[in-house]
Amino acid sequence: MKQTVKQSIQQYMETSTKKSFSMEQLAEGLGLQKSQDFKLLVQTVAQMEREKLVEFTQKGKIRLAKQETILEGTFRANERGFGFVAIEDEEDDVFIQKGLTNFALEGDTVQIELIKAGNPLEDQAPEGKVTKILARGYTQLVGIFTKFSPEKVRESNLYGVVTPKDKKITGYKVFITADGIEPEDGSVVLVELTHYPEAEYTGSFEGLVKQVIGHKNDPGMDILSIVLQLGIPTDFEEATLKEAEVVPDHVSAEEIEGRRDLRDKVIVTIDGAEAKDLDDAVRVERLENGNFLLGVYIADVSHYVTENSALDAEALDRATSVYLTDRVIPMLPRKLSNGICSLNPDVDRLVMSCEMEITPTGDIVHYDIFEGVIHSSARMTYTAVNEILEKTNPETLATYATLIPLFEDMAVLHHILEDKRNQRGAISFDSREAQIIVDAEGHPQDIVLRSRGTAERLIESFMLAANETVAKHFYQLDLPFIYRIHEQPKEAKVQRFFEFITNFGIMVKGSKDDIEPKELQGVLDQVAGRPEEPVINMMLLRSMQQAKYSENAVGHYGLAADDYTHFTSPIRRYPDLLVHRLIKVYQKQPVSQKTQDKWDGLIPDIADHSSKMERRAVEAERETDKMKKAEFMQDKIGEEYPGVITSITKFGMFIELNNTVEGLIHVNQLKNDYFYFIEDHLALVGERTGIVYKIGQAVRVKVTKADAETREIDFDLLEAETLEDAKLLAKRPKSGHQKKSGSRDSRASGNKERNKSSKDKDKLTKKTGKQPFYKKVAKKPKGKKKKRK
Repeated sequence: MKQTVKQSIQQYMETSTKKSFSMEQLAEGLGLQKSQDFKLLVQTVAQMEREKLVEFTQKGKIRLAKQETILEGTFRANERGFGFVAIEDEEDDVFIQKGLTNFALEGDTVQIELIKAGNPLEDQAPEGKVTKILARGYTQLVGIFTKFSPEKVRESNLYGVVTPKDKKITGYKVFITADGIEPEDGSVVLVELTHYPEAEYTGSFEGLVKQVIGHKNDPGMDILSIVLQLGIPTDFEEATLKEAEVVPDHVSAEEIEGRRDLRDKVIVTIDGAEAKDLDDAVRVERLENGNFLLGVYIADVSHYVTENSALDAEALDRATSVYLTDRVIPMLPRKLSNGICSLNPDVDRLVMSCEMEITPTGDIVHYDIFEGVIHSSARMTYTAVNEILEKTNPETLATYATLIPLFEDMAVLHHILEDKRNQRGAISFDSREAQIIVDAEGHPQDIVLRSRGTAERLIESFMLAANETVAKHFYQLDLPFIYRIHEQPKEAKVQRFFEFITNFGIMVKGSKDDIEPKELQGVLDQVAGRPEEPVINMMLLRSMQQAKYSENAVGHYGLAADDYTHFTSPIRRYPDLLVHRLIKVYQKQPVSQKTQDKWDGLIPDIADHSSKMERRAVEAERETDKMKKAEFMQDKIGEEYPGVITSITKFGMFIELNNTVEGLIHVNQLKNDYFYFIEDHLALVGERTGIVYKIGQAVRVKVTKADAETREIDFDLLEAETLEDAKLLAKRPKSGHQKKSGSRDSRASGNKERNKSSKDKDKLTKKTGKQPFYKKVAKKPKGKKKKRK
């Protein structure tokens, strides 16, 4: 009888639209309301709970127990031993505690079991454990080789051991088998891994030396080590170079046939003084009807990099050029990027063109996208154009006297386009970007803030207009295409940002689950010119989703644009090159179904790969900058600087100096009190003194440590802006049950925390701060276009 009741209960709950039931609801639904039947129901439910077939909610209702959930994803390691697993099509990462990673490494594809659902009310992430490593993403590493003695080589059949440069595996040893290259002691080497850590050998790898990069003391070895560790290729394949060599260095008459001839038009390039690959040129004319003609002309790289060629295959593999402190690792061989594909002045060049007619209110009323040929009139720099517009340098004004009206018209049109973007709600982040000045051997000499004048902003405005126009054109044609998308921020992050800015007296109208970009730009407008402006800019930026490439035209949230793509930089970004190729394919009308099916199948993978390679390039740039900034500060020990608190965690606070150098003040340096970490306000509050430290607070610090090898900078706090916050003081625990930020555990754990990205800092600070999910979302089939809302 009980078995029958058990089956009835299970079937009833599985087929019902309700997820949880009171005992009375079950009794009514099953017709077991009589006294004896109800007693049997209660007994059966109790038995099912013991068998873990059902469970009780916090409100005392009964629901089917969640079955073991197995998911697959990509593991992201943290140097402290824990990690996160990103699940495709899921919004939230799964937190993996130290000890439950099953020796997974950065980039590995893993199978995980969910062991704890997230709780949005408590701001907790789902947690899991790695049950199986499906594919290794971490296949090579860079490190410094220490040679074994000849006796030890004979005994162990090992040449020596490599100390990895990657901080995420600094606790491991890498033994080099005596089969491959035998490096000299102190060599920086690239190791191909052959055996990975496992239960019996928890602290070691084995591998072969694949390449000797140089000696640890050689100039430039520091950056090269980062590049190779991330798997960024530094040399082109022989087949690629051979194809590049046969590319002509001038435009022939045959190549011009069928193109629109714009060589008689006044067209210029405007770039940084150091730029060698000039891939965009512009012109502006005032029309008789009062409108403007804006022409954006982009190097026709797809003419030279043809589909399925060696050049094309390697460009796709790299997907982007990588710009580091004192070098560029190009997507294309320099024969192309600095030669025939660069829109140098006084020579003919092939271009893909987007000409737009724009009204004085910023509306694009007509446009044309076509293949053309230009003859640039001048190679202008941002500095020169700014001097012309600001009339600050008589020599520059005299040199370019005939072009002054052109630049003045450009400035007028830029302000029109900028106002149009502002009206629709585009978010304008005023982020501070630093340039690290190095000497011939790569040693940092100075760190300066880059300035953005009208010249820089007008080129940005013109490129944005062309990118939107091209994207809109192909969205309306409903053809397979690649878009640059920026999705709406997640509700939890917006909520956290709203809570943060209330500390500055700022309130936002609107729902956090459907906030308009215009509302967020309103926050930036409110703080413009205030001391907390940089910090609020940074916190809002951290709240945004990451832009990426996609086959689905879901729009660009930050730009408040319905349609957006990348059309303007095909020398350094593969998606732009693909856009040019698609334009040419689709100009041949009608477009066959076979052609559409082909690109429906190819574009999703290209978009995904390009997004990943972009993130890899950003990581290389970030790690290089951190290293060079730490090196720059090495001879500044003992010096004092003003700064601002940019991040607070339970183990201390990060301070950014005026030159963008960031360092840590550890809690064990705050000797005047014990400090509690108030999580929802991202603040530290003194137990006895009531001293408050919050993000955005002005401080003065002394440099106590700078280590380029570990990329760590430490500060001592000398003084801080005085803050009083009754809300925070009231949040201090009244008893010793909560761990203090100055406790021994916190001090010990914080030493390895300093160099995390903003994303990792946020995850740790919030104890991962994610919302739960309960099932794996099926992968979207290729070829199905998701229309924007």
